[in-house]
Parts: sequence; structure tokens; C-alpha cells
Amino acid sequence: MLNGKNALVTGSTRGLGEAIAKVLAAEGCNVMLNGLGDADEIEALRAGMEAEYGVSVRYHDADLADAAQIDALVDEAIAAFGSVDILVNNAVIRYFHKLEEFDRDEWNHALAVNLTAPFILTQRVLPGMRAKEWGRIVNISSVLGLAGQTGRADYVTTKTALIGLTRATAAETTDSLNVTCNAINPGSVLTPNSEKFVNQLAEEKGIDFDAAAKEYLRGRQPGGFMLPERTAKLIAFLCQDSSFDITGTSIPIDQGRSGTWPVDRTSPD
Repeated sequence: MLNGKNALVTGSTRGLGEAIAKVLAAEGCNVMLNGLGDADEIEALRAGMEAEYGVSVRYHDADLADAAQIDALVDEAIAAFGSVDILVNNAVIRYFHKLEEFDRDEWNHALAVNLTAPFILTQRVLPGMRAKEWGRIVNISSVLGLAGQTGRADYVTTKTALIGLTRATAAETTDSLNVTCNAINPGSVLTPNSEKFVNQLAEEKGIDFDAAAKEYLRGRQPGGFMLPERTAKLIAFLCQDSSFDITGTSIPIDQGRSGTWPVDRTSPD
């Protein structure tokens, strides 16, 4: 259990980030939420988590492309809870362009949110973790931090670099008792973002959601979408005292996608 620990989870108002925030709250963490969405829905999420898990849950709407707002997010978390013991860098911006067509403003936006924000957040919370001799940083990379894919230059580049930031942070905290930094590399997780693409495919092909999901994942992840809650439980483990010996790692959680050759299960081969 993580009773009394204080967590800051970016991109936590929906999808995988929301699942991470809820799993940490269930473990006894106070949680600072951050992300986009309808204000009433976010407040309902925040209040519901407090009521269900009996912890303090706050929300800050910092735009992670703005360094001053990132500082304000950390300042508010520390003011509310006294410290940030757990940082989960989950927020992400995605664009879909071939290299020759990539708008430079969009490229810079992706770098700011996906990579510079985790750097600044890590920079801000590390002194407190060192002082308390306890801290956990988990960076959400991707299977596309381990391999390339066409039309995803911003995502592939920033998710790969996030693994490098993880290693660098771990190297600089080996002298700090019980402060660790790890990355996880999820495959395709069922989130509102992935549901949007599957629904588009279903409409284009005139098929139902399940058939479209199978088509969407064909050749990549034949076992189907991963559930956010299961992915979040790996993060909770990395935050436990029992994970003391794990740092500087990049852990795939992808149904074997990055370590095997995905095949079409309907093929006779």
C-alpha cells in the first residue's frame, strides 16, 4: 500500500491517466489530477475519487506546453499535499503526418508536452524526493519508443527520448536512497483516443466496433486492446517499496508485441 504518499499524474482526466490516478488512490495516495476536458466532468471525477477512496484529490489545468504553468502545477501540488512523492508523466500530444508534411509548430508542441514537460516536472520534484529519501518517477513511453512507424515522427521520437530521460534520471538518483525512475512501454490500450479511431474505421467499413477493433489491431496486437486498469497496476507496483531494486528500466507491457513477430491468427501460416 501507498498510504499517505502524494502523487502527481499528468494527462489524468481520462483514459490511461485516469486509470493510473484511480489505482494510486485505491492504494492510499493523495492525487493531483491534470489534463483536459469538460470542467463539470473533471470535477465529478475528482469528487468521486475522494468519496470512493478516502484520499485528497485535487485538479490543476496546467497547459504542459507552458513551463510557467508546469511550475504552477508543481507548486500547487506541494502546497496541497506537502510533497510530490510519485510523479507519473503520462500526458501526450499526437500528430499524424509524414516527415515532409510535418508542421514545425506542431512538432515543437509535441516536443514540449511529450518530452520537455516530463523533464521540467522531474527537475522540480527530485529535490523533495531526495530530501525524503523516497520517490518514484514513472514515464509512460510506448511500444513506439522501441520501433518506428510511418506518419508518427513526433510520437516515435518523443517516446524514444523519454526512455533516455528515464535512464539519465535513474543514473543521477542511484546515490539517493529509495528514489527510482522507470518507464513502461504500453501497446495499444483501450482509451477514448483509440476508441475514436476504431469508431472511424467502423463507420468507413460499415462494420461493428468489435470487428473494427480486430481490423485496427491486425498484425500488431492480435490479443485485442489492453485494458487501462491492468496497465495501471504495473505502475502501482513500480511505486511500491518492493520495487526498490528496479530503476532505469523500460518495461514493455504489450502482449509480447515488441518481443515477438505478430501474426494474423486467421492465416494458415
